[in-house]
Amino acid sequence: MLLILYYVIAVAILILHFTGFLARRNLEWLVLVLAVSIIPAIIYL
Repeated sequence: MLLILYYVIAVAILILHFTGFLARRNLEWLVLVLAVSIIPAIIYL
């Protein structure tokens, strides 16, 4: 259940990034947080 929630949030952040919403509101750091949170999963796999 948490994994599904994580993916929904990740997709929402990416959509907001590509539409420019995050840049207009100075929230681009959310993309970096998302990228850092994926690193442990990549190392584990």
